Amino acid sequence: MTIRISRVLLAQMMEAAAASPDREVCGLLLGAGGRVEALLPAANVAADPVRRFEIDPLVLLRAHKAARRGGQAVLGHYHSHPAGKAEPSPCDAGQAHGDGALWLICTPGGDHGLWRAAGEGLHGQFVPVPLSVEPDGPDDH
Repeated sequence: MTIRISRVLLAQMMEAAAASPDREVCGLLLGAGGRVEALLPAANVAADPVRRFEIDPLVLLRAHKAARRGGQAVLGHYHSHPAGKAEPSPCDAGQAHGDGALWLICTPGGDHGLWRAAGEGLHGQFVPVPLSVEPDGPDDH
């Protein structure tokens, strides 16, 4: 299944990564029906934010509570790899749960890749997912 995201949302994530080239940025992917409709940036509370990310638990809990009340679903999360590739690392695999969550990874250089934590594939955890970057309005072609 191809996941859709607007050009503006992807640009926002890339800008955050470029603005923080020495530490990983992170946040949540919100949406429904195979479409990322919003990003929810979160503080990276990892002990070593240069090489790891950990989404602020309060942001995560609030997003899940909002989803239960009818808000946007938490589809997964995004994070950057300041000195790596736009693909999951062995460290990421150690944090993954094979729960089907989306992992959108970007680099300060502008690369990005979308993965699903499937309990198989890359590092025994991730399968690639096609990402369709869509225009944001009638004048954005």
